[in-house]
Amino acid sequence: MTTTLHRHATSKDAIALLRADHVALGHLFTDYEATHSVPNKKALVAEICATWSLHAQVAQEIFYPAVNAELKGRLHAPEASSAHASVEGLIAQIEGLEPDGKVYDAKVKALADRVKRHVKEEQNEVFVRAKASAVDMDELGDRMAARIDDLRARRL
Repeated sequence: MTTTLHRHATSKDAIALLRADHVALGHLFTDYEATHSVPNKKALVAEICATWSLHAQVAQEIFYPAVNAELKGRLHAPEASSAHASVEGLIAQIEGLEPDGKVYDAKVKALADRVKRHVKEEQNEVFVRAKASAVDMDELGDRMAARIDDLRARRL
């Protein structure tokens, strides 16, 4: 099972940090699809939810505002915020439920589909615009890594 929650954020550029979350989430969903163990499903969904929560919080608090300010509001971050809210709504439906069959699996599948759509939009649109901006991605990545470590420390 993948363990992304206990990994410490390292000094990478901002886009690399967000891409690492995308990869981690992809692995977690793949692990979920491969298991039939109820305890494993429950643990994987908890990790998916926590990983998404950190990703969305840091993106919304630090990444999107910095890039959007540089691009004078042309980043189209409202779509990303809408995608984040959509994913968070599904997470709210799943959290606290027991992985007891097809309905639960269908909700996790819907969550995976929404996350995949978000990842595609972020990588194909947002990251392209962000790279073209004058934002210092290394400095932004350092700020994001510090915030990720702070959030993880508070949750443990």
